[in-house]
Amino acid sequence: MSKQTRSVIVTGSSSGIGLEVARLFLNEGANVVVHGRDSKKLAKVATELGVPDRVAAVAGDIGQRETGEALARVAVERFGKIEVLINNAGAFAPKPFVEVTEEELDSFLDGNLRGTYLTTQAVVRRMKQQGQGGAIVNIGTVLIDHAIGGFPASAPLASKGGVHALTRSLAAELAPDRIRVNMVAPGVVRTPLHATVDVDAFGGIALLNRIGEGSEIAEAVRYLVGAEFVTGHILPVDGGFVTGRA
Repeated sequence: MSKQTRSVIVTGSSSGIGLEVARLFLNEGANVVVHGRDSKKLAKVATELGVPDRVAAVAGDIGQRETGEALARVAVERFGKIEVLINNAGAFAPKPFVEVTEEELDSFLDGNLRGTYLTTQAVVRRMKQQGQGGAIVNIGTVLIDHAIGGFPASAPLASKGGVHALTRSLAAELAPDRIRVNMVAPGVVRTPLHATVDVDAFGGIALLNRIGEGSEIAEAVRYLVGAEFVTGHILPVDGGFVTGRA
């Protein structure tokens, strides 16, 4: 991977899964553009990663077209090209369907679906100009295929479902350009998104009887980036949640 992947964009990489993905690629010699909404937090993370010559940072709202365009521009200006995009930025929070406000729905649609769509547009334009192909990995959720009755999350799941559909559609459309598009669909994972919840209590829903860690999702992302004969694939990384129960 390190010989092939020299310039990687990871959205939503100031914490959680995105930070683990960025750290993994940096450890393997890649150049990485990290992203987050909070510019101060992002700058601190970029410094703590410890390789300033191989890290660039772009702060901004992923739901705005300008942010995706800035990510693509900075990757090319700093590292010469874009070979990999990891669409990780987004939000997820449970709430009963009838209590979801229009503003909350718009927020999930903007952060999860619109952000992924617009950022991918900006990056694919650059990849097409380069003419060397590329790899895109989106982060979804296995709850699209197997919802939990006691965990109502219609708004984020509606937006993430769009990302699942986008993954398959773009895999077909971009294959002639040698741009592969895949997805990692995590189960319950320990991230800052679950900071107020006893997330380990959900371990029993999976065959492996535990929740996942961000580093394990990062390993799956690395596989899909390097799997040159795989496109349009949605890879569950869920400890066996969809397959069965412990």
